[in-house]
Amino acid sequence: MLDLGLYDRVRLSRRPLAQRLIAECFLRFDYRKISLRVEGLENLPPRPVVLAMNHTDNYNYWPLQYRLHHEDRYTATWVKGKNYENPGVSAFMRSTNNIPVASRGYVITRDFLNAIGRRPEPEEYRALRDAVDRLEPVERGAVPAALLDEGRDMLGRPFDPTREAYHDAIEALMNRLNERFLDLNREAHRVGCDVLVFPQGTRSIRLSKGHIGVAQIACFLGADIVPVGCNGTDVIYPSRAIRAKPGDAVYRIGKPIELASFGDLLPPEGFTPFTRDAEDKYRDRFQAMVDRVMDAIDGLLDERYRYGDDKESDGTTGTDRFV
Repeated sequence: MLDLGLYDRVRLSRRPLAQRLIAECFLRFDYRKISLRVEGLENLPPRPVVLAMNHTDNYNYWPLQYRLHHEDRYTATWVKGKNYENPGVSAFMRSTNNIPVASRGYVITRDFLNAIGRRPEPEEYRALRDAVDRLEPVERGAVPAALLDEGRDMLGRPFDPTREAYHDAIEALMNRLNERFLDLNREAHRVGCDVLVFPQGTRSIRLSKGHIGVAQIACFLGADIVPVGCNGTDVIYPSRAIRAKPGDAVYRIGKPIELASFGDLLPPEGFTPFTRDAEDKYRDRFQAMVDRVMDAIDGLLDERYRYGDDKESDGTTGTDRFV
């Protein structure tokens, strides 16, 4: 489970042993059945960057990591909170240089499941999410009273309903989670790893609109963004298969998008990423930056993976995407 304590157990390395063992002891043999081509490796500068890639399947970062391994280059990859639900999978994720991402959707859903013993219904989730987004009290009767009135450990932070409202507790918890998330990203950059981000936020065959996190972290780290287009790995990794199927995987690495090229879109120095204040003030700037990055990714994709007409995701919806 993703909670405050999980961040303390994540250890990042410039040359993660587990990634190297997987590459040499598993992928080297498993990938004999696939054709792997990575174009544009020369576009990667020697300094750490933020890699922004489309996300078609569960393992589409593995072939790229495998190829980078042969360049003695490694990533720290953003991974959704739901991937830390199983203790075994959580241990694997922590050992392979991944950075857990705490979203409001995950926190609301996981806390509801802890407190009530089931997932929130769509209308319950909507009531909670609206209240949290607006920093307003949750409407009485819209959710079980126990969620609002009973004290508990809320993912590592005590919730005392006699001293704070539910929406304030979620806000304080998110601030603490994001502080630790930023610390890990800073550490990844410091040790020399590229930070790999999937701006879509969920798996989708067609490229969809990107979220603003990739812009915020690039500004925070002072790192250029390198767009990467992944083609064909949904055939190699159908469903949740961990063994590769025969097929062709083509990655195209684009030219770095230098931070300075965003000009007036860049926020003032000293902003704190992922805070409500920063996102309220600079959301339009961040979104314009991300739109440019997503357009660059789109230009690196085969037709099957490019934007749909509405730029919407064709992947998982509802609370299933959180837990």
